[in-house]
Amino acid sequence: MALTTLLELLERLDEAHIQMLNLAASKKQSIMDNKVDALIEILNRESKFMKLIGQLEEQRAQAAYAFLQGVGIRSNLQLNLSELSRLVFDPDDKSRLLHIQQKLSGTLQQLKAANELNQKLIEQSLTFIDYSLDLLVGRPNQEITYHHPSDKGSSAKRPGLFDARG
Repeated sequence: MALTTLLELLERLDEAHIQMLNLAASKKQSIMDNKVDALIEILNRESKFMKLIGQLEEQRAQAAYAFLQGVGIRSNLQLNLSELSRLVFDPDDKSRLLHIQQKLSGTLQQLKAANELNQKLIEQSLTFIDYSLDLLVGRPNQEITYHHPSDKGSSAKRPGLFDARG
């Protein structure tokens, strides 16, 4: 009974991570299209999935503990799925557990790669924005040598983007 619950929770975790993977693909497109509103909506949806994944993870830990108690292990060991599979003796259940482990592992690897790509795209976008602002406003011509603070004429300051005198 506890193993069935654990397997169901692992499958639900995989489904939630697949949804996160789909959101990562949407996020990538929003970043490339510079659609900030769509990106904010995706981030809100991701936040909801992260809460769900946190809850599922807590339930998974409880189900793993219940399974361990069911096979006679009274301590709260933090076993990974490979170690846990050694305690499953039914071939069908063991096969199902190992299958969901491989599936979840693959999904998590894809999600990690998608998140790393999105992070790089965001960094490139920020670099481009900074470069664009420098072109628009101009780079400050700061000299490396020391100037006395009372010598205001020799320090060239970067002009502001907006005129505050309005």
